[in-house]
Amino acid sequence: MLELRPNCEYCDKDLLPDNPEARICSYECTFCNECVQELLDGVCPNCGGGFVPRPIRPEVAYRTGVGRKHHPASSKRVHSQYSEAEIRGFSIHVKSLTHST
Repeated sequence: MLELRPNCEYCDKDLLPDNPEARICSYECTFCNECVQELLDGVCPNCGGGFVPRPIRPEVAYRTGVGRKHHPASSKRVHSQYSEAEIRGFSIHVKSLTHST
């Protein structure tokens, strides 16, 4: 089940569970759309994968036992360990590998 992290790992912008601007990679690294587009260039700085819009978990339980009432979003904030320069360099490197064929 997705963790639904509460913030962008780079700029620390709040990303509430129903925020359509949240983006995740396959490891659930979470960033805002602005950082994904302008800083990360679509490359996760942690794994090198891409991003998709984070699904919205319904607040209400449309079916018994599901929804944010039963499975709330995480409150633990996560922050990137990489500087802007490291992120940009990594993104360029990964893109050069994936676009060289």
